[in-house]
Amino acid sequence: MDELIIILVRGIGLGAVYSLVAMSFNVVHNSSGILNFAQGNMLILGGLFGFFTLPQDPELVRWLLLVPAAALFYAAVLALQGYVTLLPLRSSVEQHSWLITTLAVSVIIGAVILIAQGPFALSVKSPFANFALIGTRTPTTYALAVILAALWYAGLHWFHTRTLTGLAISAIAQDLEAAQAAGIRVRRLQVLAFAISGAIVGSAGFVAAPVMSISADSGIIYVLNGFIAAVIGGLGSNTGAMIGGPLVGVASMYAAYEYGGQFQNVVSLALLIGVLMLRPQGLFGRTTARRV
Repeated sequence: MDELIIILVRGIGLGAVYSLVAMSFNVVHNSSGILNFAQGNMLILGGLFGFFTLPQDPELVRWLLLVPAAALFYAAVLALQGYVTLLPLRSSVEQHSWLITTLAVSVIIGAVILIAQGPFALSVKSPFANFALIGTRTPTTYALAVILAALWYAGLHWFHTRTLTGLAISAIAQDLEAAQAAGIRVRRLQVLAFAISGAIVGSAGFVAAPVMSISADSGIIYVLNGFIAAVIGGLGSNTGAMIGGPLVGVASMYAAYEYGGQFQNVVSLALLIGVLMLRPQGLFGRTTARRV
């Protein structure tokens, strides 16, 4: 029973990281129809930001100041990537060059990390002490990841419902051609959506760095599970991302405890298949009519 509680707590914390990656997927997908498969390695870069900027014994004030700094820095990086990705596209549905572009960015980031840091995982210390849970020391970072996911969820909801820019991006998600006809600057808003997704994964990578595997080949794990969380919850739904992330996190944590770490992705994929067989549009996704 004690082990199950620990699995649940840590799984929800890990799932919050997957929820953040899923929300970053949703922001870009809703505005352009693009799935940015570089998000996993961008998350790792957020962890590297913490590795290079935090000392061995980080102070709380410095950590708090660096969280928005990481978000802003990777917002700029993702805005640049978004501009390059969108450059050859006349609209979001005519071409699929974004598949090559986003995968290429992911491969390039992984290669640069491998050349610069080698194949070994890096570690980042947290300024927060661990807390006791049933006699076991549990990293506070898991709780911080949950808090950060809730803040981003609330912030995105406010942005999309209370601001003109957010409403314009929502209009793009509903009907791109109509938004263009209404004079909305679609390309500029799509680049902004990439920037917002960069702020999400940048801050997520920095906050979750102490419990993440920061290495050249670990980005695939986070992008895969983040994508699974997004699809399970319903691609485009941030509410679904908040539910899908913990589901994937708890399932993968239980698989690691019961069967070994090599079965984590197998269980995540099995969960994805099971949900899609029962509800193809995801838990919070909506069916859409298509003219044929």
